[in-house]
Amino acid sequence: QVQLVESGGGLVQPGGSLRLSCVASGNIFKIYTMAWYRQAPGNQRELVASITSGASTNYVHPVKGRFTISRDAGKNTVTLQMNSLKPEDTAVYYCNANIQSKLGSGMRGYWGQGTQVTVSS
Repeated sequence: QVQLVESGGGLVQPGGSLRLSCVASGNIFKIYTMAWYRQAPGNQRELVASITSGASTNYVHPVKGRFTISRDAGKNTVTLQMNSLKPEDTAVYYCNANIQSKLGSGMRGYWGQGTQVTVSS
């Protein structure tokens, strides 16, 4: 059993900052790519940023230069630092991780429960 638990969402004014964290726990042999997705009301879930096990990062264009994804392999965590937030960043943010539970097993994708981020004055 693997669990991803997010924290750090909330209400912030435009131009403000928030830091999201996600911790993976349970039967974990190796964590591959970790990522943050978001889903606004009426929209599909979309990738925001990802980071590989080798720390290579990828961002969607609307958040480049404002968001930073990082990970701590020793603590099985991934963090999303969000600066210069805009109202259009309002969404539920989900943590995703590709995890191998034991040696010899395949890799599987896991999701967190989501955390609400609201950017409003």
